[in-house]
Amino acid sequence: MKTMVIVSHPDLSKSRANHALLEALPKHTDIHVRDLYKEYPDWQIDADREKQLLLAYDRIVLQFPFYWYSSPPLLKKWFDDVLTFGWAYGPGGEHLKGKEFIVATTAGGTDKAYQAGGDNWFTISELLKPVQRTITRCNGIFLPPFVLYDANRAEPDQLKQEGIRYAEHIQTPSPVLIH
Repeated sequence: MKTMVIVSHPDLSKSRANHALLEALPKHTDIHVRDLYKEYPDWQIDADREKQLLLAYDRIVLQFPFYWYSSPPLLKKWFDDVLTFGWAYGPGGEHLKGKEFIVATTAGGTDKAYQAGGDNWFTISELLKPVQRTITRCNGIFLPPFVLYDANRAEPDQLKQEGIRYAEHIQTPSPVLIH
């Protein structure tokens, strides 16, 4: 399965957690990693190029830090510019039909903070519903997300283990993830 990881972090060089996740991937030749902030420092997204890339892959992983209960702004702009009416949804918008999508996010809070009654009041699954619905509206298959909780306080050994878990998660066949 050909997998594309789209990383969207405003300052990836300072992110220990996102780096740890990416470090587990280079040995996997069927995974192509892209950094949106590096590719589009001027925020001028080449929507036609992005659409062609989406067509070339079976599974798309959207990796980003969880910012204010959402994604970083360049990823939101990517959604707006690339997932357009008549291409991704609506009449003629069948190009992403059957494509698998996984959200991979890092959260500064603990897993207990992301549950009913926790500091954030809602689970990560509940907070990711807008992204999930965007993908399903575009006829994509939204697979269970990968979440690295307590990312800011994780020790190097823990981050390395999370990287291994991440690589396994994004390569797991969809019937196993959905169980």
